[in-house]
Amino acid sequence: MKSIALLFTFALSPLDAKPIKVFILAGQSNMEGQGVVSMDGERDYNGGKGNLVWAMQHSKSAQKMKPLKNDKGEWVVRDDVQISFKVGDTVRKGGLTVGYTGYGNSSHIGPELGFGMVMGDFFQEPVLLIKTAWGGKSLFVDFRPPSSGGQVGPYYTKMVDEVRAALAALGEEKYELAGFYWQQGWNDMCEKPAIAEYADNLVNLVSDLRKEFNAPNLPVVVGELGNGGPVKEGDMYDFRQAQEKGTKKIKNALFVKTTDFARPAELSPCPTHGHHWFANAESYFLIGDAAGEGMKKLLK
Repeated sequence: MKSIALLFTFALSPLDAKPIKVFILAGQSNMEGQGVVSMDGERDYNGGKGNLVWAMQHSKSAQKMKPLKNDKGEWVVRDDVQISFKVGDTVRKGGLTVGYTGYGNSSHIGPELGFGMVMGDFFQEPVLLIKTAWGGKSLFVDFRPPSSGGQVGPYYTKMVDEVRAALAALGEEKYELAGFYWQQGWNDMCEKPAIAEYADNLVNLVSDLRKEFNAPNLPVVVGELGNGGPVKEGDMYDFRQAQEKGTKKIKNALFVKTTDFARPAELSPCPTHGHHWFANAESYFLIGDAAGEGMKKLLK
């Protein structure tokens, strides 16, 4: 595995240093990460069914997830893929592994794990994931971009500020802003006016971020709100259509379908948490993996 450095932990000599490939990962709770790693209490976690440990033994994706542990059965920490994620007042930084979620420990995963594994394997250069996510936030209000008119969403501003702070932490290290991965939507799906505006708001979000960071052709991946699997009608269907419609209006962007990654509630840690993919770790890993594969298509 490639050894890299950051002001966090990157350390290449100036002669050998290659620009760090930086990706912004943003969204709400499903980007924060709700996939259970190992908790297995019968009452709260359905005996561990669908957690990451269980999935690595029993799921059809077990082989794909095998690189997450080493020969000693320990969680791998990739030193070629770093992550920066601010939770509250604390910025957590380090090599990619389990636990970079809003919980502040190693109890959960989000899409960053699968996405980072794909990007780390794809690049010879070091990779940095800057993750910015908050639960229960809409694009209609909370992340509302400047180009959409009205009041700019406070979490749009926080997202930009956190990305700038993480880039500033690189100091003199060379970097290239290489992509934007957006995994969000539940709150907008719950409001019909938000669904109606979503495609345009998504276009504006990307346009404004590209201007903010002077990256006019920044590759963009939008992850589908695939919770619950395929549907043919209703608000979820309408929202997914709006996601895809908006993405198709954006140059150098790709809509990544995720409904195939939904797993049954009874084989998941939290059977009543449909808004969080029932906390199924395989689902979260595969969402990120698919987003990473989509990003690869845009980067080739």
